Amino acid sequence: MATVVPPVTQSSTSRNGPTAMVFMNMGGPQTLPEVGPFLSRLFADADLIPLGRLQNYLGPLISRRRTPKIQDQYASIGGGSPIRKWSEYQLNEMCKILDQRCPESAPHKSYLAFRYADPLTEEMYQKLLDDGFGKQGRAVAFTQYPQYSCSTTGSSLNELWKWRTRLEGQKPEGGGVKWSVIDRWPVHPGLIEAFAQNIEAQLVTYPEEVRKDVVLLFSAHSLPMSVVNRGDTYPAEVAATVHAVMTRLNFSNPYRLCWQSQVGPSAWLGAQTSDTVLAYVRKGHKDLILIPIAFTSDHIETLFELDQEVIHEAHKEGGTGVKRAESLNGSATFIGALADVAEGHLRSGETCSRQMGIRCQGCKSERCLEQKRFFMNTERDVQEVIR
Repeated sequence: MATVVPPVTQSSTSRNGPTAMVFMNMGGPQTLPEVGPFLSRLFADADLIPLGRLQNYLGPLISRRRTPKIQDQYASIGGGSPIRKWSEYQLNEMCKILDQRCPESAPHKSYLAFRYADPLTEEMYQKLLDDGFGKQGRAVAFTQYPQYSCSTTGSSLNELWKWRTRLEGQKPEGGGVKWSVIDRWPVHPGLIEAFAQNIEAQLVTYPEEVRKDVVLLFSAHSLPMSVVNRGDTYPAEVAATVHAVMTRLNFSNPYRLCWQSQVGPSAWLGAQTSDTVLAYVRKGHKDLILIPIAFTSDHIETLFELDQEVIHEAHKEGGTGVKRAESLNGSATFIGALADVAEGHLRSGETCSRQMGIRCQGCKSERCLEQKRFFMNTERDVQEVIR
């Protein structure tokens, strides 16, 4: 006999709860054997790495060739990615705060949806249904990419929409999960404060007489220029974050924005972080702080690419003052910011930002169009649930 899944019910103290809080991120392999499947999913994603009509051929080929090298990199940082550890910690701490601040939507239940590693989006969605949220339960998809890109948040939302359609259908029995989305938050004051605090903590490690001359290098993951030229908002939103942080710091130091993690021979957004650091060191700017401005926790791009490659090469060139600001990780200020963003969203009755409703100028993706239509058209239902 099939097991009947009980619907999510409202308690006497929680008018609209429980609420599923779903953190979306790229994820990372927990062990070395997981590196291959992780890369296979990553290079199969045309939203992130567009390879054209040969995606299905080139993606697996590139991932197989890169697997041994990337396994060595993960081995050098302890054998796996810390993204899941930090994501679970940040999410659980945020939900505790929300339970106190928003009793009307409590309890706030934690779910992770990673794009390329466990727990994958389909695993998260099935768990939501198993937990009874398919009977008009409230769920919030909260991107952990503060700055929106079609390659990151857009890809995660496409995947969420795909599995919603596969697992619930066009007209779900029982009403289906009632979704809303926090799709970007690049200049939230709490996020800016968390970045600024980590920068200030690193600045004080320099002698006072040179402190004001330390160059702040904000580093974000790059994008293929084909994505940028299509109209992706990511470069502008990253720049907005940088400007907000420097405003909070009262423009105390010279600064630049650069881009890391280019893959393959095609044109990517620059200047590249590694080239920038070496160029400045060779010009005599030997005191630099690298700031990972588009990441919410440590992972391979910070612990290996920045710490073991970029900074190591800089030290070899005489740039002994090149350091990195700590990632957000367990910052109480950052976790408070997550709670602020989520609380504002829960109380707003909105399903997504106004920005999400407009497509990139050069977008031709039917999947993107259908995904946006779905999330935009759920607004009436979400407002009914909240109010």
